[in-house]
Amino acid sequence: MVAFLPLLDTQDTAVITPLSRIGPVITPISNFADAQSDLHNSYLLVDNNTHLNHDDLISCLDRGVEKVILSLAHASEVIGFVPSDRILLFLDVANASAVSDKTRSGVSGVLLKSPSLELDLISSVSHFFSGSSIYVLSTSPIPPTPLTIRELRSAGAVPVLPTSQLTLGQSSTSQLNIADAFLAPLRSDRPDGLFPTVVSSFAQGGRTLGLVYSSRQSIAESILSGKGVYHSRRNGLWRKGETSGATQDVIRIRLDCDTDSLEFSVVQHGAGFCHLNRTSCFGEVNGLAALESTLKSRLDSAPEGSYTKRLFNEPDLLRSKVMEEADELCGAETREQIAFEAADLFYFTLTRCIAAGVSLVDIERNLDAKARKISRRPGNAKAQWSSKPAPISEPPPPTLAKTAHPPQPDPNAAIHMRKYTAVSLSPSERAQLLQRPVLKFDDMIAKVRPIVDYVRAQGDAALLELTAKFDKAQLDRTVVFPPFAPESMRLDDAVRAAIDVAYANIRKFHEAQAEPDTLVVETMPGVVCSRFARPIARVGLYVPGGTAVLPSTALMLGIPAQVAGCHEIVLATPPRPDGSISPEVMYVADLVGASAVLKAGGAQAVAALAYGTQTVPKVDKIFGPGNQWVTAAKMLVQNDTDALVAIDMPAGPSEVLVIADKTCIPAHVAADLLSQAEHGVDSQVVLVAVDLPGSILSEIESQVDAQARALERVEIIRQSVEKSIIVQVDDVDAALAFSNDYAPEHLILHIEKAAAAVARVQNAGSVFVGPFSPESCGDYASGTNHTLPTNGYARQFSGVNTLSFQKHITSQELTADGLQALGPVVATLADCEGLQAHANAVRIRLGSM
Repeated sequence: MVAFLPLLDTQDTAVITPLSRIGPVITPISNFADAQSDLHNSYLLVDNNTHLNHDDLISCLDRGVEKVILSLAHASEVIGFVPSDRILLFLDVANASAVSDKTRSGVSGVLLKSPSLELDLISSVSHFFSGSSIYVLSTSPIPPTPLTIRELRSAGAVPVLPTSQLTLGQSSTSQLNIADAFLAPLRSDRPDGLFPTVVSSFAQGGRTLGLVYSSRQSIAESILSGKGVYHSRRNGLWRKGETSGATQDVIRIRLDCDTDSLEFSVVQHGAGFCHLNRTSCFGEVNGLAALESTLKSRLDSAPEGSYTKRLFNEPDLLRSKVMEEADELCGAETREQIAFEAADLFYFTLTRCIAAGVSLVDIERNLDAKARKISRRPGNAKAQWSSKPAPISEPPPPTLAKTAHPPQPDPNAAIHMRKYTAVSLSPSERAQLLQRPVLKFDDMIAKVRPIVDYVRAQGDAALLELTAKFDKAQLDRTVVFPPFAPESMRLDDAVRAAIDVAYANIRKFHEAQAEPDTLVVETMPGVVCSRFARPIARVGLYVPGGTAVLPSTALMLGIPAQVAGCHEIVLATPPRPDGSISPEVMYVADLVGASAVLKAGGAQAVAALAYGTQTVPKVDKIFGPGNQWVTAAKMLVQNDTDALVAIDMPAGPSEVLVIADKTCIPAHVAADLLSQAEHGVDSQVVLVAVDLPGSILSEIESQVDAQARALERVEIIRQSVEKSIIVQVDDVDAALAFSNDYAPEHLILHIEKAAAAVARVQNAGSVFVGPFSPESCGDYASGTNHTLPTNGYARQFSGVNTLSFQKHITSQELTADGLQALGPVVATLADCEGLQAHANAVRIRLGSM
């Protein structure tokens, strides 16, 4: 574990050398020397302005670079080929929430570039990238204080410090002492303030040499001097080997996960670490380390003419023994034989290494490099060792083109959509334009099932553990019940007023949807049928958290539940790192009459709602959007008959289809397209142009480009718009036909007589009519619901509404005359189906009349 990551922006060797002892160093690709041979303990930063040569990138990873730090555009090129644990995402903090689930799952963490180190913002981003490493680079010329570093670490983030802001001298307002930065997050749990320190042997594969104590002063001296310096509880500062000669060279200093103890990896000189002149305080070494020590001794002291001396001095003899033992190992069959022959082979192989001056450290370094290598060899044996023709190797994993790299996004290039003419499309081409990305949930179901099962079995204990793990929040309880504390709902007056207006509009529209009266129909004389609505008793409302505050989703789910008369409304939302819920969401929870607020997110929240826990009420239906973990969990629990829980609808990426004719205002059309394109790189954006003159279509494209460049999420928009389409049609009928086949989540009509066209809309989540009806109004406050079907499900599903929170029950009542008239019909049909008891229930009544 590291205290901070240094970013190499200077070439001061005096600073770089001690930095290499305390963790990886980030090196921009512009400073990366081609001749650099040892790339271990380094991260490679490739910014968005650098052309990404895939061959060079793979070569660097093969040669030992631990991780590559890539922009969103670069990362999308290599995700799926380069292992996720070798990739960090390089992002402006403002764009963090727009990263797709696919990208998040394809990287091990994110390096956020931020103008300042605002802890609340960084904490929320940490939640969005739950389970990933978070690094933060401030663009301020002033380095953070040790207190800020400590607070960042507490928020789950690691600061990145340019080497120009680091010094070997005393800390100042412009530079921070390296040791001060390293020591900032350390916290001792001992009264004397010392830190337990494990000393291990770098040359012997991490073998433990002893346990000592370190002070802040001794750690600082070790970092700067590279020598083993500790703290004696009797004598104070203890420079190891100062009197005995058993000195140490410090190779690496690491913190433990709780930042209250350390490990020093050292090269030990002299008689050994222990004061009894032994290698280790825990006894003599064994295994390969002991064999290496023995062989080194024999190299120096074996008598001339002895077998051991001959092995060192006669290469042909040693080669014969290595080949002999390798052959015997290949012929061994039992476990005991294989172990015995492998030990012999190790002995002679290590003899070969010692004779050539190669140590176990050298071997392990190469083994580590092989384990981390990205490219792979075909796997064929050399001809002299193969008794059969070399088998045809299997096709290698998909690789990136080596001769022609895809062009890098040009920040000056126009942001434009692909254009098609409907009449020139073949049926298959038209069908292709209607498709969305295929959503495969099999893998996600397998990932969420253990979480769901764990919550189902362990209840609140599992929730508390998973919330600490994924949301980085340490809670003492999982649920908040009303009355809610006033301080938890404290809002800015303007925000409160906006929420109140939205609440009134949404409630008014959803109240109008309710069916308070019972439907009564007399189907024939004496036969009365009725249908009446009843609320679903217990509902769970999932309100996503992450980097966004979403009171709008709480309104859209809570109001129809309240209007429908649901008895229990359980609102679930991820807590912030301090364990609180955003006051906006808590205020809405109070407005809609929530009976409980569950402080949990992700699959664990869905499981708690579906099965209930010691404190979380079980619900009958779960509503609300979420990421792929939430969606997979909802799909899993709805198919479990033990859960007996329903869900609102499947989920997918946000989408909009805009129909525009010559009466449209190009700036409005462009703004509506971009309002969905900014959601994420997988957003679906479609413009259906109705007989548009070239000048108007060009103006729309120009507006898309100009407006996008003025938005903070321009890089996200660039990628989503690039995959979006313009379909040119001859008339409104053709436009509506395409839209009905596409079945969009949002349909916007920028056409003449737009209101009249609504009657011909067959498939859409919500329709926005005319030039002054932006989709944003429906998202927040017009009154309609923004929880809508995506991915083409508008063909089968409605958006969330009041009826979503109700069930309908039918009843029937027959008089004697009614039964006499209907009974023979029923008995005849029952006889036809062979269900005698059904017929008998009628005839026994008719017989008694």
